Amino acid sequence: MIRVALVDDQSLVRRAFSLMLSIEDDIELVGEAGDGEAAVALAAETRPDIMLMDIEMPRLCGLEATRRIREVGATQVIILTTFDRDDYLFEALDAGAAGFLLKNSEPERLLEAIRTVSEGGALLAPEVTRRVIAQAVNGRRADTLPEEVQRLTERELEVLREIAAGHSNAEIAARLFVSEATVKTHVSATLNKLGVRDRVQAVIFAYEHSLVGRRD
Repeated sequence: MIRVALVDDQSLVRRAFSLMLSIEDDIELVGEAGDGEAAVALAAETRPDIMLMDIEMPRLCGLEATRRIREVGATQVIILTTFDRDDYLFEALDAGAAGFLLKNSEPERLLEAIRTVSEGGALLAPEVTRRVIAQAVNGRRADTLPEEVQRLTERELEVLREIAAGHSNAEIAARLFVSEATVKTHVSATLNKLGVRDRVQAVIFAYEHSLVGRRD
């Protein structure tokens, strides 16, 4: 079961998402909160696998709540917001969010995000993915491979490119004809060698250094 907590200052929104999650066999809703401070306390108390987090809330905004939760625990955070704003998006990624979706996304997209993040992946709304990458790498592409990339084995570099392409561990395993456990080992080693926090940061790193589609 994927243990999920829900944070939003609007009770009707929480109820709608709660009803949607309740019919899924592999998802368990373990708690709800109506502001950022309550979210931090809820994460410490229930230790959910995934926390769905609104941004604009009283007492403490969702971005700062995400930062505090990620600093002290293993709970992954997916940001859900009505605001398609670049500053929110980049702050969320900097705070450690593993996903960023708009509230008007299709229900299937939210469920996909929950399952992808629970498996160690990351997911950004299609509406913002290209903009994120474009702004993250604007003017900073390198002609030579950085030292961090040179530390990677050929297989780890291959895995990094698969991550940047948006593939889950299961998909990478199928594409590379290895076990999912092997992929997880390569992913962990790759993140460690690159000095990045998570898969989202790895994606930005790969695009920043022109590794997608590149064969050095």
